Amino acid sequence: MAATGSRAEDLRGLEDRHGAHNYHPLPVVIERGEGSWVWDVDGRRYFDALSAYSALNFGHRHPRLVAAAEAQLGRLTLTSRAFHADQLGPFGAELAAFCGKQRVLPMNTGAEGVETAIKLARKWGHERRGVPEPRIVVCAGNFHGRTTTIVSFSDDPLARDGFGPYTPGFTAVPYGDVDALRAELAGEDVVAFLFEPIQGEAGVVIPPDGYLTAVRAACTEAGALMIADEIQSGLGRAGARFACDHEDVEPDLYILGKALGGGIVPLSAVVGDDDVFGVLHPGEHGSTFGGNPLACAVGREVLRLIEDGSLIESSAALGARAADRLRAAGLHVRQRGLWLGVDVPDGSARAACERLMTVGVLCKDTHETTLRIAPPLTVTGDDLDWALDRVLEVLAR
Repeated sequence: MAATGSRAEDLRGLEDRHGAHNYHPLPVVIERGEGSWVWDVDGRRYFDALSAYSALNFGHRHPRLVAAAEAQLGRLTLTSRAFHADQLGPFGAELAAFCGKQRVLPMNTGAEGVETAIKLARKWGHERRGVPEPRIVVCAGNFHGRTTTIVSFSDDPLARDGFGPYTPGFTAVPYGDVDALRAELAGEDVVAFLFEPIQGEAGVVIPPDGYLTAVRAACTEAGALMIADEIQSGLGRAGARFACDHEDVEPDLYILGKALGGGIVPLSAVVGDDDVFGVLHPGEHGSTFGGNPLACAVGREVLRLIEDGSLIESSAALGARAADRLRAAGLHVRQRGLWLGVDVPDGSARAACERLMTVGVLCKDTHETTLRIAPPLTVTGDDLDWALDRVLEVLAR
């Protein structure tokens, strides 16, 4: 194809002509990244304030993660689950211990993790509870992925409309409303509550104090599984190992993803105990790439990076400092760790992201009203302040 403009324009043109139009990215073409920074094809540098929706919690090309990947690339990348591989057992043991659980089921994407948890909950409901048609309670405003099953219980018209017929077996309650949850859990057919401890796609929405504790008590009383989708909120993003840790609550199942693969390979997992996983038998669920040696090697190094707690402490401290700066400027901010939802005064968050791009900061809007700020947990205070200066400058216009 003959060039028609700049390299960036040509590359965007190729994507527009040959790719499905299921995203609306900012008009920047990135070719290199390091730490909290990326460079476009024209050599311009940008601060990455999105971290690939928390998949890049450790920044771009973290040297320890790259080294783990390179070492494994030189040995073995894939066997399928038809055979054992030397990285899977250690990964499972280390992730189970990290979560305080007994068993791990690795998959690839976050949506696969959610689908896996749904299947486990339904099978558990059949076998342990004797429920012929299990029902799962979810929250309004949820975002758990975009598979046909998951969009069936979404209330986002962009994700849902036009993709029916929809999968039955789900009931939504208002997020943060424990009384509404208890009312649904009273149903004998309800086997689980699937929720996000912090609703990221909804705008970093944080539940009321005491909500997680009350959810745990309600699920225990009803004999239903508490399933925490910590795909974005877990692994240090929310200033704790898991967002549930803010109330010292342990769910029955964790769903993990994004950062678990270190921003290098897709890796997700459902983590729980024998009682739930004991309902699963060979052939009932799986993935050719799930738990592959390359992903497991990277995932093990991810756990080592988080283990000493320093990145979690940094996330909590820097996030609180960032929120204070933004609130001091009169902005409305929701914050847990290095995860901030900033309400844009004029209501056009996409326009704010476009302006931020011109001054060297890459952010993402959600629902046209909220700017999400979620830099890598490895960010320095000076780099974060540099980015916040530009955020405040743009939002003051």
